[in-house]
Amino acid sequence: MKRSLLLLGLAFLLPVLSAAQTPAQRYVDQLQRSGVLKDAVWGVLAVDRDGQVLAAHNRQQRMTPASNLKLVTTGTALHAFGPDFRFVTEVGYTGTVRDGVLEGDVYLIGHGDPTLGAKDSIATENGRLFWQWKSLLREAGIQRIQGRIVGDGSVYEGNLEHPSWEFNDIGTYYGTGTNALCFYQNSIDLEVQADVAGQPVRMRQSYPETPWMHLSNHSVTGPAGTGNSLYLYTTDLAPYAELRGSFATDRRPKTEHFANKFGALTCAYYFWKNLCDTGWTVDDGYADVDRHGYVRGPDFVPADKAVTPTVLGRTLSAPLKEIARITNVRSDNFYAEALLRAMGEQASESALYDSCLVARRKVLEELVPDPDGLRQVDGCGLSRMNYVSPEWMVRFLQGMQQSPAFEAFLASLPHPGEGTLSTLLPQTEGRERIRVKSGSMDGVLCYSGYILDTDGQPAVTLSILTNNTTAPVSEVRAALARFLKLLLDGTN
Repeated sequence: MKRSLLLLGLAFLLPVLSAAQTPAQRYVDQLQRSGVLKDAVWGVLAVDRDGQVLAAHNRQQRMTPASNLKLVTTGTALHAFGPDFRFVTEVGYTGTVRDGVLEGDVYLIGHGDPTLGAKDSIATENGRLFWQWKSLLREAGIQRIQGRIVGDGSVYEGNLEHPSWEFNDIGTYYGTGTNALCFYQNSIDLEVQADVAGQPVRMRQSYPETPWMHLSNHSVTGPAGTGNSLYLYTTDLAPYAELRGSFATDRRPKTEHFANKFGALTCAYYFWKNLCDTGWTVDDGYADVDRHGYVRGPDFVPADKAVTPTVLGRTLSAPLKEIARITNVRSDNFYAEALLRAMGEQASESALYDSCLVARRKVLEELVPDPDGLRQVDGCGLSRMNYVSPEWMVRFLQGMQQSPAFEAFLASLPHPGEGTLSTLLPQTEGRERIRVKSGSMDGVLCYSGYILDTDGQPAVTLSILTNNTTAPVSEVRAALARFLKLLLDGTN
């Protein structure tokens, strides 16, 4: 009954109209008549804590939210798991241990921790992580391994990435997919440098090592002024990748980040390498578990069927509240997908996207009166098949204020001057009271979140979504920044 009354209250909160036209509404009216959004598809809703509408336009128009969708993913994950939830990675073995020798394989069993091998400050540094794993082996009396190090990410079945993602995106660092055992956010770094126009771009893989990969360079150095259109085309179906596109002669050398589709194998390789470098003997190298449950080595020839190992112990990720913070501040697609897939796995022991979205909907039913008002197909917003209206987003953000996880959710949102908001109102006094998530892709720019009062409590809940914009993104950002500034000034 208490939950029903809460949702009923939220349902009636939004239709209340402001008695007088606010400065924010006058600015919205101006944008409708002229300016950078005149011919775009866009909508906005901003309400104060009493339900008074401060600004509205096309409030029920469903649009592509881009990374604004991460608000839903991080919010529902925090609500479902709790801010202190931690991902688990298990270490196990098969075979027998005799006189310090393991006659079998060591398994690294992933359960979705997206921070393994990452360079983020919240991630356990590789040397310390591997020391923890070796400690578990030593405690079991294992000193030598007559077998393999097997990376097992098979807990998550299905595609690594959502099938609606654009083909060129899935080879980039922001379009790499998640599996249950990953490493370095399933990405690889390539150092690229322009050569003579018409010749291939100079390329060198810097980190991580993936010695099983066949990487072909089909890129071209372009004339000055033609920019950077390098993409890595790759798949998890075979260890092949091609660098395509162009890199102009007037471009400085840089490190490009691309997708690595073999996160579990990479994790096993680096643990194997660490063991060998620290005096351990591992007779048969490293391997992973393929989609069909077979152990395969770096030659990609399936060997034997994977078996259930004896678990020796586990290591833990950073708390979810810290992962959610990076997800929203940096707008990290990889972390967002990991959170969505974890919800599916916990709810139904299936990380297939359909199962994940069923689990997410059950959580939304506790937060908003109309969970069907959102169309969500992935966790990060990279798909253009996601749709949401400003009104629904505001309802969700209001619902999150009633969640026990709201403090952590609010703390996960960036303010101007940090992360993806680094160029938004960076010098504005009181900018720390603007706590919004950005969302952007070609023709799309969105901001949703809160304006806080001087006590740090939400005074305004807002969502402004713009689609099909043709104006330069800097002009659209400036227009939306002015709108946020007007809302901020209204809370002083």
